[in-house]
Amino acid sequence: MFEAGKTLAPVVLFAYARPEHTRLTLDALAANKLASHSDLVIYADAACRESDEDKVREVREIIHAASGFRSIKIVERETNFGLAKNIVDGVSEVCDKNGRVIVLEDDIVTAPNFLSFMNAALERYENEPRVWHISGWNYPIDPEGLGEAFLWRVMNCWGWATWSNRWRHFSKDPARLIDTWRSEEIARFNLDGAHDFLAQVMANRNGALNTWAIFWYASIFENHGLCLNPARSFVCNIGNDGSGVNCGLTEDFSTKQLGACVENFPEVIEESALAVQRVKIFYGGMRRTFMQRLARYVKSLAPVMAGHR
Repeated sequence: MFEAGKTLAPVVLFAYARPEHTRLTLDALAANKLASHSDLVIYADAACRESDEDKVREVREIIHAASGFRSIKIVERETNFGLAKNIVDGVSEVCDKNGRVIVLEDDIVTAPNFLSFMNAALERYENEPRVWHISGWNYPIDPEGLGEAFLWRVMNCWGWATWSNRWRHFSKDPARLIDTWRSEEIARFNLDGAHDFLAQVMANRNGALNTWAIFWYASIFENHGLCLNPARSFVCNIGNDGSGVNCGLTEDFSTKQLGACVENFPEVIEESALAVQRVKIFYGGMRRTFMQRLARYVKSLAPVMAGHR
């Protein structure tokens, strides 16, 4: 794994108004083996509404009390940026200064080997132009046969890293994507029809969403890039409890197996067909589960509807 004596990528944490999530995220990050050798930059967004002001103040108290890192820099936004702008601006700033970056949001609890994996992967693939993104999370799929890590097309943003010469290609232009992509490109972007990722692009165009991650995936996709994933997650997302700006209440993406050290990275730079197949099966299972829940809900309404006839 990565040696502590080498130059480590700075870690960027984006926080807003979830004090307990932020505390857990910082505690887990500080417990990482390379934390004391790593520089931490925290971007704390300002409140967008009066009801969040107390929680924003509490978050800022927590981050100012943080310790366990080589250095800590805190950027407190004076006005509300919103999640998407805060992340794009912060990642761009740190990348421009350092050439690479490791990124976390305030609901990502990391395993002790997370920083070791991310730094080792950044070093291993820095000069491999087809690798654009390092993910710390993997779907709750069977890891057998995938190796310790694999490459594929889809970007996961729950604990991730990249390099400045890749990130500078980031573009958020939903209208252009929708107007210019051919049906073949859309199908591949949607993991060969397994999941409607393009719906997020369309929701950004019509104003229903204001997000960034789907456009980083689109930027990687348009440049024929690949993303490195661990077979077993190094992170746990604790934000799918309804507390996040863009996350609902769900356990569908919960991961229980956190990764040990990764010693063997993929040598062949190509997409793992087995990983793609397993994630397709995962999304297919989600659709079936949703339809089953919907059918049960409709059935539960039948006696009520009968009373209104």
